[in-house]
Amino acid sequence: MRVTLPSGTPAELATPAGTPALGLALAPDIGGLRPLFDELCARLSAEHGWAVCAPEPFPGHESMPVPERLGAVGKLSDERVVGDLVAAADRTGAARTAVVGFCMGGMYALKAAGTGRFDRAVSFYGMIRVPQDWRGAGHAEPLDALRGPDACPVLALIGGRDQWTPPQDVAALEQVPHVSVVRYPDAEHGFAHDPTRPAHRADDAADAWRRAIEFLGG
Repeated sequence: MRVTLPSGTPAELATPAGTPALGLALAPDIGGLRPLFDELCARLSAEHGWAVCAPEPFPGHESMPVPERLGAVGKLSDERVVGDLVAAADRTGAARTAVVGFCMGGMYALKAAGTGRFDRAVSFYGMIRVPQDWRGAGHAEPLDALRGPDACPVLALIGGRDQWTPPQDVAALEQVPHVSVVRYPDAEHGFAHDPTRPAHRADDAADAWRRAIEFLGG
């Protein structure tokens, strides 16, 4: 169901019948909330007994097409986007919380990992450094967040042919002690979360999801 976070941001919330085993803040890709993520929230909740809350990354601009969203990322602020992920975790009402994100949402999951709010974080092909075209006053670097004193353990799932996560960035990520990086050598960006994408790789996606669920404790 749709809920509204304290910032006014809409979010999708899926809850289990009993006490949730985990509260999961889920950061969608740049396309934002849509049936794909509504269904993902519902599935994760039903299969694992989690409360899952996914905020819209562009509140007030839900109908903005992806090409325009790509040009508007630089105007986003970590204070609001990461703040919404923290509020999403609060909204789950769970004692233990984690954050997971995909593509741009994976970048924000890396940033959220440094807040001290989460017990675990999973980034599906999130940008390790803010891309040049996305940089703005409201953006800090994911690597800086991960190197902070409050950062939680992180699992990063990376495609070997992903131009959004170049090898030098992945190498830097692997140097962070509490980050585990899994590379899929033949995978491109977005290989796991949307089966309709040409980049989807069923076997790699299944392995990535298995690792993510195990890491999160599901």
